[in-house]
Amino acid sequence: ILTTPLNAKILQKPIDAFKNLNPGLEIDIQIFDFPCVQLGLPQGCENADFFTSNNDDGNEMELKFFFSTRFLKDQLEKLLETTRPDCLIADMFFPWATEVAGKFNVPRLVFHGTGYFSLSTGHCIRVHKPQNRVASSCEQFVIPELPGNILITEEQIIDGDGESEMGKFMTEVRESEVKSSGVVVNSFYELEPDYADFYKSSVQKR
Repeated sequence: ILTTPLNAKILQKPIDAFKNLNPGLEIDIQIFDFPCVQLGLPQGCENADFFTSNNDDGNEMELKFFFSTRFLKDQLEKLLETTRPDCLIADMFFPWATEVAGKFNVPRLVFHGTGYFSLSTGHCIRVHKPQNRVASSCEQFVIPELPGNILITEEQIIDGDGESEMGKFMTEVRESEVKSSGVVVNSFYELEPDYADFYKSSVQKR
């Protein structure tokens, strides 16, 4: 597990508990340097919990944090060069990881912390743009193609496909995913079978 100092402390307890139940499995933590203050972030800003609990400037902080993770790129390169793992699973918000893994012919899998429903919804909205066919931002519409006749309004859509800085970043995220070797979704089939099937057949076919 590759992580930063603060996150290592959070992860250590559940890792120890898992290893006690599964003594035959090895899980190691590799800590990467992440100097928050030098990168223009508040001290302790090493994960999403920080800016979601400080909502005053949450959106701006979120984007700055995502950009700052590029500081980890050189450290990851050195690690992959010496260890040559079978694969690298990196969060979707680390689009630069695909390029780094490719340098050493290491397959990169994109990890999605959200489930199939959210991923499928975002895909259908980006492809069909149904919000452009309603009279007002508060008018409900059915998301095209998505199973279940799901109603939503334009006001509920997060800007992930526009000309804003976040929109441009999300475009980079999706382009990185296309170049990756596949995805890992934080879900399981029995929880949302209709959306798991839709995602595999219409969104991410790998």
